[in-house]
Amino acid sequence: MTVMTPSLTGLDLRAEIDRLRKDRNAVILAHYYQRPEIQDLADYIGDSLELSRKAAATDASVIAFCGVRFMAETAKILAPDKTVILPDMDAGCSLEDSCPPDKFRAFREAHPDHIALTYINCSTEVKALSDVIVTSSSAETILAKIPPEQKIIFGPDRHLGGYLNRKFGRDMLLWPGVCIVHEAFSETELIKLKALHPGAPVAAHPECPPHILDHADYVGSTTGILNYAKAATAQTLIIATEPHIIHQMELAMPGKTFIGAPGADGNCNCNICPYMALNTLEKLYLALRDLTPVIEIEETMRLAAKKSLDAMLDMASGTVGLGDLGAR
Repeated sequence: MTVMTPSLTGLDLRAEIDRLRKDRNAVILAHYYQRPEIQDLADYIGDSLELSRKAAATDASVIAFCGVRFMAETAKILAPDKTVILPDMDAGCSLEDSCPPDKFRAFREAHPDHIALTYINCSTEVKALSDVIVTSSSAETILAKIPPEQKIIFGPDRHLGGYLNRKFGRDMLLWPGVCIVHEAFSETELIKLKALHPGAPVAAHPECPPHILDHADYVGSTTGILNYAKAATAQTLIIATEPHIIHQMELAMPGKTFIGAPGADGNCNCNICPYMALNTLEKLYLALRDLTPVIEIEETMRLAAKKSLDAMLDMASGTVGLGDLGAR
């Protein structure tokens, strides 16, 4: 339960956030994994990269990124002249934490004949050490354009990398990171849930381990899962990703039933991202009021990281962020 700061008691936080949004010429971005109350007041809801690209293209002076730190950093890389704030600077990512820049640098140096294809869920420093950044929606398009004889390091998500290896018959060298949210799904409990809802398709994010993906009818990015749910004829679907995306599904498809894939305890509560959950309306209000915490990136580092993002955009401009964006 969030404890209200005494000075905020009695404030109409939604009204104050709306006021500050106008006063600051700010755009509020919310990832699909944010709390419903944050999604509901955001200017744009979507996946991380397309949100950053949208923010960079607006005339807003301030970007309030309700997501995690690497997302806000990506927005700053692409929009260096804008003020980028993150409601809670402790909103990190287990994948980013699993891949310290110094260890990734040493790993690259130990495999000089490999290029680094790196998932966007990483720090600015690791992006700067990479050749091409990928998202879950662009990875397949980009990998298909790389000659099969080219040796590749893929990090930091070994499950996404393993899924791509299996699908494309590649042998990418995988960094051993995982997403703690997607790692928490239970195969045993998922099988039980499928038995309770025969015929309900399972839509899963490729950050899930193989024993979960083996039961999936659809594997794709957050937005891909949302679009699959819209197109599915089934009235009940099982969703194997962070459960806050179900809020958007219920808004778009009120006649369908969406069930979060279970963890070991038989429910989906253990699969709520603890980092995403750090952002609250109170913290968003304070961030807009004080313009802090603010994202700062040294220019040489920003330009180095931007090269790997630009390489992705060049190789997969037709798929990156495709359908990722929902404007209110």
